Formats: sequence, structure tokens, C-alpha cells
Amino acid sequence: MQQAKTGDTVKIHYTGKLQETDKVFDTSRNSDPIEFQIGEGKLIPGFEKAVTGMNVGEKKTISLPPDEAYGQRREDLLVSVNRERFPEDVTPEVGKMLRIERPDGDTINVHVAKVEDDAVILDANHPLAGNTLVFDMELLEIV
Repeated sequence: MQQAKTGDTVKIHYTGKLQETDKVFDTSRNSDPIEFQIGEGKLIPGFEKAVTGMNVGEKKTISLPPDEAYGQRREDLLVSVNRERFPEDVTPEVGKMLRIERPDGDTINVHVAKVEDDAVILDANHPLAGNTLVFDMELLEIV
């Protein structure tokens, strides 16, 4: 039986859950499987590593600590912005996702972590940072 290895393009069905709450944060079960090349680095490191060595048709459940997923939460990625700097048509609300431009011209995604009277706290951490993630996965095909 063929095993998945670095450089292979694979198709996988998965369901991702937060270990602490068992809440599903993403799944491919209700749509097409994901397709990616192992070793290309487009997915979190622990996920790609777990697929390596799997056989077609194999199912398994893995648990990824933050360092193998989206990393630890970093306090230095929290930024306080004066409310006056927000455009008039943008109302900051906790949880709202925003795209902001950095001084170097690049844009990044942030979410509103806290709204105060005169400031808004923006969080540039990935929403899943700091969480241990559990994935149920099934290797469907090596393309």
C-alpha cells in the first residue's frame, strides 16, 4: 500500500476541534477534501507531519500543541489604537475582523479584542493561537 511522503500531493478529509472544549472550528466533511503537497508549507507543520507516512484509506486522530499549530499567543501582537484613527464608516466591535495596513505597506488581519472609551485593542494573533488542536483525518488519495 502506498504511503504519503514529502513531495506527494494528497487529498484528505479532516475535522478540526479545540481540545479544551471539543468545539469544531473547521471541517472538510461537508465539502470537497483538501488537496495539498506535503512539504510545501501551506498548512500548519503538525498537520503535514501527521499525514506523512499515512496509507490511502487510513484514518487517525492527532493532537497538536500550539507550537505545532498556530503558535503561542503573543502579547506583543496586541496593539492599542486611538479611536480617532478609525475611519468614520468603521465601528469597532469585539470580535470584528479588520485588515490594516502596516507602516511598510503590507496588510495584516487583526481582530478587535477590546473597545475602550478612547482606544481600541487590536489583536494580530491567529484566532487559534495558544490552543491545542485535535484533528480527525482520513487520507483519501495520493494524486
